[in-house]
Amino acid sequence: MEQLRVAFVPGVTPDKWARVWRERNPRVPLQLLPIEEDAARAVLDDGTADLVLARLPVDLERPTPLHCVRLYDEQPVVVASREHFVAAADSDAPLPLGDLADEQLVLPHPSGWTPSVEQLPFPEMSVKDAIEVAASGAGVVIVPMSLARLHHRKDVVQRPVDLEPTSVALLWLREADSPVHQDFVGVVRGRKASSSR
Repeated sequence: MEQLRVAFVPGVTPDKWARVWRERNPRVPLQLLPIEEDAARAVLDDGTADLVLARLPVDLERPTPLHCVRLYDEQPVVVASREHFVAAADSDAPLPLGDLADEQLVLPHPSGWTPSVEQLPFPEMSVKDAIEVAASGAGVVIVPMSLARLHHRKDVVQRPVDLEPTSVALLWLREADSPVHQDFVGVVRGRKASSSR
């Protein structure tokens, strides 16, 4: 393998793993490829990337099976305008979903949860755009904390919300497994250079 291509979705920061990789494997250059969330599976299938750091769920079986190593969970947060009642909520205790029952959800949540009030038909938009809409006071958005931090604005607040966390995982094609893939798995799992698999 001439180089290792690792794609990653917004909010995932592979820098520390990249640093360790470069120290341990100077002969195999590492190329980091930022991708959009919905491209995680496609870049493996079309050969653009060797591994992907992505948020689950991702189809792990079709069109070909993937290896999946769960790395960590992310706390979901609700992002709202600074004038919104959410700003007064405790920043440590998760906000009950019932408190958001009368809100407009700017971006559909992957869990399928929606407020009980009839929803306006917001157009499809990026997380960055959704946070901008939330800043205007037109609604709220629920995203992993890393995305809220990535797109932070002075005119919004974020508070933890009582939803299941999202998981970030390392994915790669089962048929493409190699010692280089396994070395990268070792890096992201924090194995020492001297330890065996």
